[in-house]
Amino acid sequence: MTPFAIIALQERMSFFVNPTEEVYEGMVIGENSRADDMDVNITKEKKLTNMRQSTSDTFESMTPSRQLTLEECLEFAREDECVEVTPAIVRIRKVELAASARARNVSRIKKQDAN
Repeated sequence: MTPFAIIALQERMSFFVNPTEEVYEGMVIGENSRADDMDVNITKEKKLTNMRQSTSDTFESMTPSRQLTLEECLEFAREDECVEVTPAIVRIRKVELAASARARNVSRIKKQDAN
């Protein structure tokens, strides 16, 4: 995770992971302010140029991340998510890690419900 991406997204979600922590596709990194899931690129970095602007290098504050316990993760996880427990950390991830595969499964389920 990069601080640049966190600052851009912190108005839309609250985070469960800290800046510079390693993440992977399908990992739940935070809670969306809306009810639906939001796929984001949390590893996006700021583009570096030789041109400097007086207003572009302002410092913004990051809200601290919320560390979930095992019980909170179990309560938070939806039916398409699972809780991953390691000796170092407890985290939530999607059962299907690839975003494209998740989209196909959702469209397949909607077709079955329509029939």
